[in-house]
Amino acid sequence: MDTDHITDVWSRVFGTQSAPSLWLVIATGVVALAAVAPHPAWRLSRNAVTIAHEGGHGLIALLTGRRLDGIRLHSDTSGLTVSRGRPTGIGMVLTAAAGYTAPSLLGLAGAALLATGHITALLWGATALLIAMLVMIRNAYGVLTVVLAGAAFFLISWLTTPDVQAAFAYVVVWFLLLGGVRPPFELMGKRRRGGAMDSDPDQLARLTHIPAAAWLGVFHVVTLLSLIGGGSRLLDV
Repeated sequence: MDTDHITDVWSRVFGTQSAPSLWLVIATGVVALAAVAPHPAWRLSRNAVTIAHEGGHGLIALLTGRRLDGIRLHSDTSGLTVSRGRPTGIGMVLTAAAGYTAPSLLGLAGAALLATGHITALLWGATALLIAMLVMIRNAYGVLTVVLAGAAFFLISWLTTPDVQAAFAYVVVWFLLLGGVRPPFELMGKRRRGGAMDSDPDQLARLTHIPAAAWLGVFHVVTLLSLIGGGSRLLDV
């Protein structure tokens, strides 16, 4: 690979692209909402939120010095991340808290990248994260979903026009921001019906002696503020 080609790839990935028109930003938000709001669509699209959820657990586990044993993604959109380390302490608390907040925080970070014109960098960054996550997947369905997601990001970033890249990137970021809001509400509904009594908030309650309902409230605050902040960045308001 010659120097000119390396420079061209570097410029393509880390250079900036022109901001899309406001109508495209709004249209991609509507598309993302259509993937989140109707229950039939959500049953399928929730798989992407689960990837971000479990990836958040895994990433924070590694960053806090825990040993990541593996991640499983299931066809019912549930998932499981297993890590080793101290059963208590800040590392375990942050790891447990990362799941429900990860999609929204990733969406917020993505909105910041898009607001500065780094559309291709976002697509390649997402591809890199999915490749890293693939190494830790421990079941066939999980491998399939992560490979398909990673392939979509890479192919669109490499083969399509800037306009298509921008549309895809904005749909993804809107989806993370909107899709991140729904799971805490779903969990709240399950808890009211007496289910999901060993969820992330319950684990956090045991670790911190702060009620699970309070942790669920934290998840609501983080996801809703991320939607407001990220949406403002995307709409440039």
